[in-house]
Amino acid sequence: MKDQETEEGEHQDPPTDPNRRAQTADRPEEHHAPPVRGQLTRRVFLLSLQAIFNAIVIGFIAKGMVLLIYFVTNIAFYGRFSVVGVDPTLEHVGAWVFVIPIIGALLVGLLARYGSPNIRGHGFPETIEKILAKKSRIDPKITILKPLSAAISIGTGGPFGAEGPIIATGGAFGSLTGQLMRITASERKTMLVAGSCAGVAAIFGSPMAGILMAIELLLFEYSPRSIVPVAMACTTAAAMHYWLFGQEPVFAMPDIPEPASLALVIYLVMGFILGVSGALASKAVYGIEDLFASKLKHIHWMWWPAIGAVAVGVIGWFAPRTMGVGYDNIVLLLSGKATLFIILSLSFLKFISWAVYLGSGTSGSTMAPLFTIGGALGALLGYVILHYFPDCGVNMATCALIGMAATFTGATRAYLTAIVFAFETTGQAHGLLPLIGACTAAYLISFFMMKDGSLYTEKLERLGIHTPFAMEADILQKLLVRDVLEDEANVLSGENTILEARQWIKEHAADEGATSFVVVDKAKHLIGLVKRKDIFSKQYDDSAALHSITSNGSVYLYPGNELSSAVDIMDQFDTSVVPVIKRGPDRKVVGVLTHKAIFAAYRSRRNEEEVYQKDISLKRQGIKIIHQGRQLLRWERES
Repeated sequence: MKDQETEEGEHQDPPTDPNRRAQTADRPEEHHAPPVRGQLTRRVFLLSLQAIFNAIVIGFIAKGMVLLIYFVTNIAFYGRFSVVGVDPTLEHVGAWVFVIPIIGALLVGLLARYGSPNIRGHGFPETIEKILAKKSRIDPKITILKPLSAAISIGTGGPFGAEGPIIATGGAFGSLTGQLMRITASERKTMLVAGSCAGVAAIFGSPMAGILMAIELLLFEYSPRSIVPVAMACTTAAAMHYWLFGQEPVFAMPDIPEPASLALVIYLVMGFILGVSGALASKAVYGIEDLFASKLKHIHWMWWPAIGAVAVGVIGWFAPRTMGVGYDNIVLLLSGKATLFIILSLSFLKFISWAVYLGSGTSGSTMAPLFTIGGALGALLGYVILHYFPDCGVNMATCALIGMAATFTGATRAYLTAIVFAFETTGQAHGLLPLIGACTAAYLISFFMMKDGSLYTEKLERLGIHTPFAMEADILQKLLVRDVLEDEANVLSGENTILEARQWIKEHAADEGATSFVVVDKAKHLIGLVKRKDIFSKQYDDSAALHSITSNGSVYLYPGNELSSAVDIMDQFDTSVVPVIKRGPDRKVVGVLTHKAIFAAYRSRRNEEEVYQKDISLKRQGIKIIHQGRQLLRWERES
């Protein structure tokens, strides 16, 4: 450490609380450096309580949403006021099946035009956009308009599931409560995500899938402060599902056999094919959206859903199973007893109906349609394989199971979510290995097939909003101050005059670009920081001692602090340098941390992780072994 000898100056003892890394002496109030990112605090406990309350409410909303869909379906297809669980049918409406979806689409268009355009689509890209670009603020109207519009769309024959609107509504409700509370944007994001994923758990009774969905698609982080409230919400919502909907798996299926080795290989290959189908499904939806936007731009978008609804009615006339929620279709496919006509209609006709109607901008969903289409494609592949190779050990129900999960993975890249969801909603332990293999293959192929993002993120990429596709530990949280400490840095002596300090800077530090300098006494005890502009200011007497214009005596770091804390302090106190002191009452300066040192450490660590190198050479090791063998043989001859 290079400094100039002076008499000892006044100093303050460092804070005893380890979380209080910095505070200023020149202000009446205390200023603390931001807490360590992701740490557990009392606020996490309070947020968890709020998330639990929200999940209870969302559980009732989920039940109400399902009943509302049944109510609209009964009115549209059965001509009665009832909430009995039914699916759209041609039995009572005949040719009106061509008109009913159009009427529903017109109502959705009106709600979007005069209510909120944010109810259009399946809601996931819009939710992610609010998280990344709008500080997790969602218009409170969505809490009412989204379930209402979705119930009309689905109840009049739309080929969607109830989970999409519940996810959007749960997120809107979580955001609403977050806007009513005095919380940070990060905490509001947690409340939004907890609400959305609680919607998944409330509809399907799949809490772990909800948690993984939060991690893979919405949170963009993995830390206790966010995971704990989300987990509490998903667990509570799952309990609400068991109470309101029953404890049986949503997609109950007969027990499937443990797969043999050959069957596992076949399931893996199927995963690649299904991953391609999922990626193509995503491309088809966006392609149809572009088609509506380019070819029908002279028509207001509120009318587009009515045009898309024509496909729903026409296809519904030939294949009524393609209309409505269709959870029963998934159960039928998983039973392994679906006929070839049903498999083909759900594979292709359901896909056309769903892609066209969703691409037209109506209020819909993606999970249930993708599971239905994927399950049918898996069953179709299984049918073909068993026809030509009847003794290969492939099981039809297992084919449908991996079909629904792998297709969803290929379209959304929600890899772990798809695996766990399929397991939780069916309860088939023997399906885990096939699911892991097939979904891994689909996940891999999706990155080659979709360069512009997944079904949930491509829309955001088009808007210029980048969505992270990987979660990596912050490099600055992995590096400590001691790792980059400049122990030979220059500091200023507090007894020097302002004129002397100014002259020294001109001669020795003119090109450094530092905005502040560390000031110490003759024993290297910290006095504080002095700004460069104050040293060169004309308002101070040149003969005054430097310590007279020194401030921020309590801004410092310890060698064991993370570099992320250093960045927070530099930003909070607008300084390019921070003194590093030894723990203890004397506050002895052991080094200086600069912003340039942080940049260099970050760049160095990043380069280390991306450089290709071979640490062990098998060829070189082989030469050593041969050489030792020759020595051993020669020694045997001499003996």
